[in-house]
Amino acid sequence: MTRAFRLSALLVAAALAGCATVDIDQQLATTNQEAAAFTGGQLALARTDEQRAQQQAAADRLLAAPLGQPQAVQLALAGSPAVQAAIAQRWAEAATAAQSARLANPMFSFERMRGGPELELTRTLSFGLFELLTLPARAAQAERRIAASQVQLTASAVDQVTQVRQTWVRAVAAQQSLGYARQVQTSAEVSAELARRMQAVGNWNRLTRARQQLFYADATTQLALAEQQAASARAALVRLLGLDAAQAARLQLPDRLPDLPKAPLAAQALNQTALDTRLDVRLARARYNQSAHAQGLGRVTSLIDVELDLKRKSVWPDANADRESGRGWELGVRLPIFDFGDVQRDAMSAQTLAAANQLLAVRRTAGAQLQDSYATYRTAWDVAHHYQSEVIPLRQLMQEENLLRYNGMLIGVFELLQDAREQVQSVIAAIGAQQQFWQADAALQASLIGQPTGTLLSASTNTGAGDAAAH
Repeated sequence: MTRAFRLSALLVAAALAGCATVDIDQQLATTNQEAAAFTGGQLALARTDEQRAQQQAAADRLLAAPLGQPQAVQLALAGSPAVQAAIAQRWAEAATAAQSARLANPMFSFERMRGGPELELTRTLSFGLFELLTLPARAAQAERRIAASQVQLTASAVDQVTQVRQTWVRAVAAQQSLGYARQVQTSAEVSAELARRMQAVGNWNRLTRARQQLFYADATTQLALAEQQAASARAALVRLLGLDAAQAARLQLPDRLPDLPKAPLAAQALNQTALDTRLDVRLARARYNQSAHAQGLGRVTSLIDVELDLKRKSVWPDANADRESGRGWELGVRLPIFDFGDVQRDAMSAQTLAAANQLLAVRRTAGAQLQDSYATYRTAWDVAHHYQSEVIPLRQLMQEENLLRYNGMLIGVFELLQDAREQVQSVIAAIGAQQQFWQADAALQASLIGQPTGTLLSASTNTGAGDAAAH
């Protein structure tokens, strides 16, 4: 082997030794460390039948009991095909980034020419010289893309967990509200039947009975809507958890939402969140660095390309003559005649400018978004706590007083049933307020790490004070 061939082999070997690589297990370990409060260290990719069987066994254990919110997150991370697909997609992106730094395989060509008695054999080894010269810059660019893929993996995990948390809250709240809607409908049905009997014996007129019958019809409608909402919320949770039909049939939810925390998260906790460590800021910075370095490399690669050919030629003038050998090289340069690369450079400049402004926009809006998320969280806690500490106790007191008045024959059974219905409506409104708090809590936790999730508060059902006053 000639010195030129040996030199080229050494250069290629050195280049391959410095190529970027991707270890998905290491990336998952980093995500589990950075987002431990979300993944609990459970984020993993199942690549073998044994691993998938282990995930199935873990899912079966979780489904054996009512599924709390932490268990719902574990179930999604352990068996959701959507989560597995997201991890595999991030792996593919990181592998593609690593591939961009690899040298193209060299081309070996063999040429055999015969003219009369003369035989000529030519062996050529071709590779992109410019690719080799720019390999360090392309390897550094690949590492930046892999780092961005790591941040994106963590952001995807946080987003998935936040969706599971919020969907679980909606499903449990809908199921809890459904139970109370059944109580309202049962009470309305009793009132309607009593009103029918009262009219039958001549104690009530048709108008009074119609009022009770109309309330029963409305309560029946509300019950049907509550059943549909509970079924829809449960189906959404099943889809997000990635359960099959058999697993969905085994899914059990708790009877009620968790209690409110005794005190809300203090506003001072927001100041502990360093701006530069947020996922959204890190991802925007990584994309800017990619664009900026790609632009620097593109200024050269868009204008010129060089290919090096190492050749060895053997010639036999005739069958009886000795072989004549020759060695050499050939350099090919692409001339910028038709395309000067100006459009490509303009596109890269625009991408860099867009990435720079996007980074600036993310940094400027991060603090404001976090404050807005906290304001929503705090308002949701205040409203839910108000229902828990003021509205519900007052409703219970009113029911107790009305029961005493009923026992003293100061009010009738219809007034007592009406009061019970109004108390249940207040409880349903309290459940709605509690649901909004836990959804806002999940959104705030995501915002603290830098994966904002919008949450809007809606007006809760009224407390029924107006109805009670009218009555």
